[in-house]
Amino acid sequence: MPKSKKERKSGGTSKAHGYIAGAGEIVEQDVGETLRKNYMPYAMSVILSRAIPEIDGFKPSHRKLLYTMYKMGLLGSARTKSANIVGQTMKLNPHGNSAIYDTMVRLSRGYEALLHPFVDSKGNFGKFYSRDMAWAASRYTEAKLDEICKELFKDIDKDTVDFADNYDNTTKEPTLLPATFPTVLVNANTGIAVGMASNICPFNLSEVCNTAIALMRDPDADLFETLQAPDFPGGGQLIFDREVMEKIYQTGRGSFRVRSRYAYDKAAGCIDVTQIPPSTTVEVIVEKVVDLVKQNRLKEISDIRDETDLDGLKITIDLKRGVDPDKLMQKLFKLTTLEDSFGCNFNVLVGGVPRVLGVRELLEEWTAFRVECVRRRTHYDLRKKKEKLHLLLGLQAILLDIDKAVRIVRETEEESEVVPNLMIGFGIDEVQAEYVAEIKLRHLNREYILKRTEETDSLKKEIGELEGILGSKSKVKSIIIRELEEVAKKYGKPRRTMILYADEVEEAEVVEETPDYPVNLFFTREGYFKKITPQSLRMSGEQKLKEGDEIAQQLEDTNSTDLLFFSDRCQVYKLKASDFDDTKASVLGEYIPAKAQMDEGERAVYLAPTKDYAGFLLFFFENGKAAKVEMSAYQTKTNRKKLISAYSDKSPLATALYLREDCEVLLTASSGRMLLFHTGLIQPKATKNTQGVQAMNLKKGQRVMGAVVYEEGMLQNPSRYKKKLPALGALPTEEETAGEQMTI
Repeated sequence: MPKSKKERKSGGTSKAHGYIAGAGEIVEQDVGETLRKNYMPYAMSVILSRAIPEIDGFKPSHRKLLYTMYKMGLLGSARTKSANIVGQTMKLNPHGNSAIYDTMVRLSRGYEALLHPFVDSKGNFGKFYSRDMAWAASRYTEAKLDEICKELFKDIDKDTVDFADNYDNTTKEPTLLPATFPTVLVNANTGIAVGMASNICPFNLSEVCNTAIALMRDPDADLFETLQAPDFPGGGQLIFDREVMEKIYQTGRGSFRVRSRYAYDKAAGCIDVTQIPPSTTVEVIVEKVVDLVKQNRLKEISDIRDETDLDGLKITIDLKRGVDPDKLMQKLFKLTTLEDSFGCNFNVLVGGVPRVLGVRELLEEWTAFRVECVRRRTHYDLRKKKEKLHLLLGLQAILLDIDKAVRIVRETEEESEVVPNLMIGFGIDEVQAEYVAEIKLRHLNREYILKRTEETDSLKKEIGELEGILGSKSKVKSIIIRELEEVAKKYGKPRRTMILYADEVEEAEVVEETPDYPVNLFFTREGYFKKITPQSLRMSGEQKLKEGDEIAQQLEDTNSTDLLFFSDRCQVYKLKASDFDDTKASVLGEYIPAKAQMDEGERAVYLAPTKDYAGFLLFFFENGKAAKVEMSAYQTKTNRKKLISAYSDKSPLATALYLREDCEVLLTASSGRMLLFHTGLIQPKATKNTQGVQAMNLKKGQRVMGAVVYEEGMLQNPSRYKKKLPALGALPTEEETAGEQMTI
């Protein structure tokens, strides 16, 4: 459709014609402002309404689920289908049935993730310690609230906590649960928000209750007298370090180690692991052990399998004959997650603000929250009793003349006048008169009215007690202490996690047992390496080499030796002979730059095998200089794989020689001159990348080609080539050249 003159002038058309003015224009936006506007609300929502638990110990998803089950009447009743619970919870939590059911699974008894589960489950709910054991669908399982939930919802209908509208304003839900014990420390809670996280370890219920009581009686009480250490539902052994645990108790941050518990079955020759750390799973442990066995790092194990059944977790490890089970377990603790760390981060929402609190501060905040709950409950009871007393006082007033009350009602012509007439006749207020007017005819007898008014004295006494509670902090705390003692007595259980003191734990050093046997080592000029046993070498034919390649070094050593590969970029890479598989002459071998993960374009030029790092290395450079470096300079305490500045980079390397002791060496230059000298003439240097001393004098354009250890018979007249360093060397005679007695 063609544009009108007015539209062309304005640069666009009206929306009526399907066009939007300004569409396609590039609008610059400030990135920081855009993030603040769009991302910050999301981050705040995740922190405040999803991932971080509040002082009652619950995240919103937990609270919505449990409150829904409470309103469904599932506390102390028969179970119902999980699908029914999930559907009802959607009225408070519109995140889909899968997310709600996953939440319920993690709170269930069957999942075994909590010391005190809140959901009494029936059916397959999976296991916390298994990664692959999937729980059944919600239509197959059943659930109800566990008995301990009575302590979560106690007096919730007495205005103990605030209620808020749900997402569509059709019903109300509690913002917190008035738990009578510190659930925030009793059951584990983990959450990852935006820019922060929370990871609260569980503690024994009785110990937590006793600690809360002790702090209410004495704010400076020693926590360790009542709260020994964390306690996990999966048991295990906690390695207790007082200094580390004090830091966690004080700051809410830190980590400690938990190791598995096991038993050795001597008759079957196997180890049964029955408890594992909370931060790992059965599958992770089994897979790691299998990998270690394949890498020949665990030669003591013949088989490992997961034998978890209805009786509980069980990992069985079959041992080879003569293996010490305790030593093997010490090794497994080092190499696998059979011993793992648990990182603590006690991040809790207090009054809508995320705070990382220590145990003492956390219990103090919970106590303050619980004091408020008790005060609100007491105020509610007081108001109700005062209202009841007020009604009974009105009832007591008509006790003096019941016939008068009946006569007033009978003689009143209009129903609306009954209450006003009773108010005038007995001097009572409207509320009292309304109550009297609603009494049934059968209750208009003296006995009924006397029984009801007898409550007046007891109500006055109770009101006095409630007012006394509201006016005394100590009485409020006494009520909380009494409730904590009842909870500890009714629901307390023995510790599941055993405590091992760090100074008593044996830290076994894992020593890699490498089988030692004779081997022949072959290193080629192109950087290929082979390790062949003498028996295999005797049965082999010619060495297979890459086209144009040749063997540069052939050495005899053992499988436990260290191999130092020097590169053309003044670096040395350390490997072990045991890192290479035994091979045959018919194989090309392993390419060292790839095996050692050298830099791109870097080449391996020399191999030096050693066990004790005795002797020294001689580096001969093309400019005629020679450097002597002790082999011990390349020995490191840590298992470092790469050392830089292994030799000088001032001149290209002609060759290197690893010598156990001083001997005679024959140098050859590009001019054909040769120089024979004793290595004792060169003094060792302290630094690896030293330039060394001038050994061979060279004319312009000449360079050192190589060097070899001199052996008897290599030269017809060796004294001819012996000179005082530095020297020019001597040209070989025609006789020596014709004889081809030596090659470099």
